[in-house]
Amino acid sequence: MIRVPAEAAGRLSDAWRYSVGTGRIELALRRDYIDSLSLTQREIGFRHIRGHGLLSDGMGVYRPYDHKGARRVHHSFTYVDQVVDSYLALGIRPFLELGFMPAELASGEQTVFWWRGNVTPPRSHQDWAGLVRATLRHLVDRYGLDEVRTWPIEVWNEPNLPDFWQGADEKAYHLLYEVTAHAVKEVDADLQVGGPAISPGADDWLVRFAEFTEDREVPLDFVSRHAYTSGPAQHVPFGVHQTLGPASGLLEQFGTPRRQLQGTRHAELPVHITEFNSSYRPDNPVHDTAFHAAYLAPVLAAGGDLADSFSYWTFSDMFEEIGVPTALFHGGFGLLTHRQVRKPTYHLYAFMARMGPERLARGHDHLVTRHSDGRVTVLAWAPVDPTGETPGPDRHDVHLSIPVAARGEAFLRRSTVDEEHGNACTAWRHMGSPRSPRAGQLDVLHEAAEPARSHRRLPLADGRADLRLTLARHEITLVELTPLTDETPPWWDERRLLGGEAS
Repeated sequence: MIRVPAEAAGRLSDAWRYSVGTGRIELALRRDYIDSLSLTQREIGFRHIRGHGLLSDGMGVYRPYDHKGARRVHHSFTYVDQVVDSYLALGIRPFLELGFMPAELASGEQTVFWWRGNVTPPRSHQDWAGLVRATLRHLVDRYGLDEVRTWPIEVWNEPNLPDFWQGADEKAYHLLYEVTAHAVKEVDADLQVGGPAISPGADDWLVRFAEFTEDREVPLDFVSRHAYTSGPAQHVPFGVHQTLGPASGLLEQFGTPRRQLQGTRHAELPVHITEFNSSYRPDNPVHDTAFHAAYLAPVLAAGGDLADSFSYWTFSDMFEEIGVPTALFHGGFGLLTHRQVRKPTYHLYAFMARMGPERLARGHDHLVTRHSDGRVTVLAWAPVDPTGETPGPDRHDVHLSIPVAARGEAFLRRSTVDEEHGNACTAWRHMGSPRSPRAGQLDVLHEAAEPARSHRRLPLADGRADLRLTLARHEITLVELTPLTDETPPWWDERRLLGGEAS
């Protein structure tokens, strides 16, 4: 038994909800996307949202034209306004990623993804700077300077990879960043600009990037990188399988930027992990599983100790980097499938959203918090084997002594997700894995996605509850303990439900 202290150990970091990822932001023009984001915001409530493609051709911002023999540029924000308006209406702010390159401004034709985002440097850095200034000035004019100052502005995405930045040319990226950062600050000195948004395995880039910005006195308000733990892709039709490292590898990556920047003038800068997940592939079935929720639980519980934010990639399976998904469950990044079917990892986030602000205890398989009204919340998870060599234990016991500021009894509410509960993917497999479920099948899947719930009274002794939990394989569970005030009338007698006489 673990005795949970009555005194708080500190505040529970909400770095896990600072930002969430999305497919290219153009997708926000679609109904299913907005329906999914609305549900996510209602039940979880992220603060920022980051995705690719703000300046790509699909958003139609950069519009050169010829008039009276002169080449001119018109900047159109029709789609940008619709997207940002939708975000703000749902209580979420942009985490702006400046990219990719408009084709008419690009120096080359190399593209990435099914939707062909151009990843070449600008043929005119002056015109690129003009595009950045025009975009930010429009946003400031429309939404107000105080508002836009709260939106971090990240320059490009994973420039260390040749797929995302032509030739992975580090010097060319440094020039792009320098021009962009100065353009941002010309609009307003207090706008937040940062980078380099590198992928795992390129930590030396961050060191050289920090040295470059320091030597050249280039503005830098935050640093960013990404984190994944999967190995090389083993391809099958419309999917992949990959090995996974332990989830602690994500925490190791979260902490790397601060370790690298120790002793520099950038040591105190905010660190944003602007993408993280287990696999970096949007077609890996592990994303749909109960295993995935249990795998990531310790990351959400502890990640805020290491970074100012860590952004789950992504909130929805409306995501088309390798093409339109071929089935409802296809291993997509999303917390939600299309049609808003909740996955087990969605429930992990929803459970975190119900935790209290005071952190009482944290262990290898549990997190205990308290609300201001005295409610105590416990998130517990069954350890997993990320190697896949074993399925993990059939059961895992958690035994806690919980302080509850009440006498007599507490009301216990338990919500459970495992291989059979809160797991629509399991039900989908049972029904034959229909690629396009019919309306009635969708109803069943939404029903299957609901966590199992139970309720009971728990006796207290000396202001403490003896909480014994037995978790199934790959289970995450949320227990909420509420001080109980019994208002049952004195004449209530369950034995008289069928009209019997009082004993």
